[in-house]
Amino acid sequence: MLDVRNIDVAYGDVQVIWDVSFRVGQGEIVAMIGANGAGKSTIMRTVSGVLRPGKGQILLAGEAIHNVEPYTLIEKGLAHVPEARRLFPEMSVEENLDMGSLRGRARKERARTKDRVFSIFPRLAERRRQASGTLSGGEQQMLAIGRGLMALPRLIMFDEPSPGLAPILVQDIFGVIRTVRDEGMTVLIVEQNVRQTLALCDRAYVLENGRITQEGAGADLLRDPHVKAAYLGV
Repeated sequence: MLDVRNIDVAYGDVQVIWDVSFRVGQGEIVAMIGANGAGKSTIMRTVSGVLRPGKGQILLAGEAIHNVEPYTLIEKGLAHVPEARRLFPEMSVEENLDMGSLRGRARKERARTKDRVFSIFPRLAERRRQASGTLSGGEQQMLAIGRGLMALPRLIMFDEPSPGLAPILVQDIFGVIRTVRDEGMTVLIVEQNVRQTLALCDRAYVLENGRITQEGAGADLLRDPHVKAAYLGV
């Protein structure tokens, strides 16, 4: 589904990603873990077209996407649930959801998809006319995920969905991620909650100082001595 090949990424003259390659297969949950500043969110922004790689390729379902405009990626089946939610705070819950379904098939199926989002997150249905900026942190994260689902993506990327949430809400969010994969979506997740993420994912990559240093099945990395020492406090 997603094939990232040997990308370098820089902010101006400062290179932050070196020769990174990874893949996300159809129907998988693939995670990228690493410390703050390792470059995880930079990679997500590069895949979604906000940043351009200095070298390398990014392919979605075999089609090169590393030089296309970000807005075209929605119709190609890619959705990005960004770090810090990035909602439109003055707009209502329902208006924010509508912003996720402005183009193509997603627009035609907006009503049906919105009903599905409200079934996953009943609290959003209760607050559908409330300004999103007045929601709690957990409700805002639900809305950010719901907006991503409104695009009817084939591949959905989650960038740090759990920071700042109560443990019970973290469990709910991870349960939703598992559910959307079970319903046919492919998932790429960047997350600092390493233990729960590795328990959730099929495969994972470890990113350290802008380079992939390890990869493997989530369950195997949970038992890996380096991962345990560096990220699990064991």
